[in-house]
Amino acid sequence: MMFRVLISGTFDGLGDDGRARLSAGAGPLPGGFTEAGTFTCDSSLSSFTFRCQVRPEKDDDEGGVTGRAVAALEAYGYPYRILRVAVTDMRDIKIRRKGQAPR
Repeated sequence: MMFRVLISGTFDGLGDDGRARLSAGAGPLPGGFTEAGTFTCDSSLSSFTFRCQVRPEKDDDEGGVTGRAVAALEAYGYPYRILRVAVTDMRDIKIRRKGQAPR
C-alpha cells in the first residue's frame, strides 16, 4: 500500500542561502514521487509543489500520512506556507488499458 501526497505552497521569507540551494537544483527538477520528496518551483522561487510518496504505518489514517509528508517537507529546512494538500491512495487508482472497455 502506498499514498502519494502533493503539497502546494509558497516559500515564506526564503533567505539567500535557501534561494542558492534551490537555484543549484534548478533546471529540470525531478517531478516524480519519492519517499524523500521532490520539489518543483516557479522561476521566481516563490511557489512550489512538493511530491512525496508515503508508506502508511499500522493504523495510519489520511491525517497521519499527511503529517509524515509535511515532516518530509520540513526536513529540507525551507520556510513555507501550505496552500493545498492532496492525498491519493494508490489502491484507488484504476488503470484502463487502451482498447479496454470501462468496467
